[in-house]
Amino acid sequence: MDRLYFITHTNEKYSYFESACLALDCGIKLIQLRMKHAEEDLFRKTALQTLKECEKYGARLILNDNYRLAKELGADGVHIGQKDEALSIVRSSVCQNQIVGMTCNTFEQIVSAAKSGADYIGLGPYRFTSTKENLSPVLGIEGYRNIMRQCRQAGINIPIYAIGGIRTEDVAELIETEVYGIAISSLILQSSSPQKQIAVLRKQIAVSAK
Repeated sequence: MDRLYFITHTNEKYSYFESACLALDCGIKLIQLRMKHAEEDLFRKTALQTLKECEKYGARLILNDNYRLAKELGADGVHIGQKDEALSIVRSSVCQNQIVGMTCNTFEQIVSAAKSGADYIGLGPYRFTSTKENLSPVLGIEGYRNIMRQCRQAGINIPIYAIGGIRTEDVAELIETEVYGIAISSLILQSSSPQKQIAVLRKQIAVSAK
């Protein structure tokens, strides 16, 4: 999976679909369509549009929450939160080759998710972010260091993405904790030069992962 993971959002410049297209144009190969509070018909329509674009770019599309729609449309996977359907139910409901990711905030949640069949973890938030409601406790860099150390000691090696208000200057330090990748949204949508921003992030990941 791509070590950069884009989560769609909307602002005065971009719709959810347009934000996905921007990320694809910038070379990101892992997209999560997240449209909290959107009506089912709109989410379905946008998912179909985004899936077609992802196929053009050879990218993977993950749908947020709606695992039934992910299975129906043939999306690459689904991402669920701690308060959504149980991961074991989602894992048994989607196709075997579909990806199931889960948001976690603690080491204990990661252990549970790994045992229930999660393919990757979104660990956060790193800091406060306005793109998500009802935030879990902010982890900060020390939180990541502690949790990633516990994961290594427990032999948990599924990909873990850092998520939540991440800035360019945070990336090197986060990758050094041995998270697999970085999930981003506003960092790209608010950039005056998204292509250059992505290039900088990829360079930081490559250097820090050595």
